[in-house]
Amino acid sequence: MLGGVRIPVALFRITKEVARHLLRRPVVGICAAARTRDGRYVLVRRGDTGGWALPGGTLEWGETFRNALARELEEETGAKVLELGRLVGVYSGPERDARFHAVTVVVEALVEFEQGQAENPLEILEVRAFSEAELPAELSYRMTDMLAAARAGKTEWE
Repeated sequence: MLGGVRIPVALFRITKEVARHLLRRPVVGICAAARTRDGRYVLVRRGDTGGWALPGGTLEWGETFRNALARELEEETGAKVLELGRLVGVYSGPERDARFHAVTVVVEALVEFEQGQAENPLEILEVRAFSEAELPAELSYRMTDMLAAARAGKTEWE
């Protein structure tokens, strides 16, 4: 008996199995190797790790990658997308993010950026455009290789 309602064991097991499959799916995300016209990369310093990362986030229900990327860039950096470029890679290693299994699509983006500010200062502590020489050595959530692939003009798949 569950909460005063009698549920047959078989139905409970089927429901549990369906929920397990539905709720244990990878999260789909997108992020940008976002550059300004003068060649600087726009990065965000995350509130959860304190480290720098590529701007981006998860796809919302009914949203395209193009719209999601423009939305995330504006929410996290204040930048406006001028042009989307090539696919940098698709990253799906389950060990990349301890919070969940994410499949992240990384694309190049040309952006218009003046000193930006995130809509949610708890999520994004700081926004900055870095020259090639100023880029942090390591990025949060194993994004270092994503940025390296963008800089090298490579396309990667996991």
